Amino acid sequence: MDQMTPRAPSSPTGELGENGIVDAATAREEALAGRLLLVDIRTPMEWQRTGVGDAAEAISLQDPSFLQKVLDLVGEDKSKAIAVICATGNRSSWLAGEMRRLGFHNIYDVNEGMMGSFSGPGWLGRGLPTERPA
Repeated sequence: MDQMTPRAPSSPTGELGENGIVDAATAREEALAGRLLLVDIRTPMEWQRTGVGDAAEAISLQDPSFLQKVLDLVGEDKSKAIAVICATGNRSSWLAGEMRRLGFHNIYDVNEGMMGSFSGPGWLGRGLPTERPA
């Protein structure tokens, strides 16, 4: 990640809502541009089944050192923009709220997830690229 000040990602309408939600395509664009850390919080089995978004870091929510790994990637800076994605938006929505309570200031939920939900078609439904985890 570069040292520039992160800017909030924009939604398809050009504004990120105050509710901290971002769609998969925008999250990918912002992550590839270095303005956002995108974290796939699913399980290793889920990563194997579908792949991980090409712009995402795979850190399972089940990993006991999850928060420390995220902090390491943002240089311990809780003000950096971070988006979390899961399968359908349930886990990521919960985690985004928990991270806000822990003092993270720019947390976004990719609430359509990888598989799609009522919020949108999801990463896979949008045809966004994936990579197989190591």
